[in-house]
Formats: sequence, C-alpha cells, structure tokens
Amino acid sequence: MRSGRMFHRNAQTYLVHVFGQGLEGDRYVIEKYRSLADGQIRAVEAEQPGAKARRSRRRNIMSAGAVKKLRPERNEIIVCTALNLKGSGIQYWGIRATEIFAASSAR
Repeated sequence: MRSGRMFHRNAQTYLVHVFGQGLEGDRYVIEKYRSLADGQIRAVEAEQPGAKARRSRRRNIMSAGAVKKLRPERNEIIVCTALNLKGSGIQYWGIRATEIFAASSAR
C-alpha cells in the first residue's frame, strides 16, 4: 500500500520565489527553462521570428497582470524579470523542477 504522499495527475502544485521588489513593475521579460530527468536545466527557446525577419531572437515581454496568471508545467521553471526595476521579479517552479520530493521517491 502506498502512503498519502502520492501526487494526483491534475494537481497544480508549484513553488513561487519572489525576489527584489517582486511584481511592482509594469512589464516583465519572461524566460522559460525545462528540468530534465538527469538534473540538468535547459532553456526553452522563445518564439522565433518569421523566416524573413532579420532579428535573430525576440524577447518575450508580458504585463504584470499576465505574469500573475502564469502557471508552470511540472518540470518547468519560469523566470520573470522586471524591465524597469533592477533585480526584481518572480520565479515559478513546477513540482518536479524543485526536486523537493526526489529523495522520498528514489527508493
């Protein structure tokens, strides 16, 4: 029999880390990362411009209201850094990306 620590597939558990002044800015740069099974963290490519675009990469910028509605996948890390407040923003960590429960399930 299993203990009560099992996660349900539809659970929306995630960790929020607020740094600096948090969400007091107007616009935020969004960066997404994926946590792999071997413990590595890889950047997820942002939306690329069209084939005829001359710029190589666009930054994903959102308002504070849109950032509050973001929810990470289980193995995803979302870093939102304020454009107008130095060193401020928020991070959302999916439950698998945190590795909080890794020791209890690695039996």
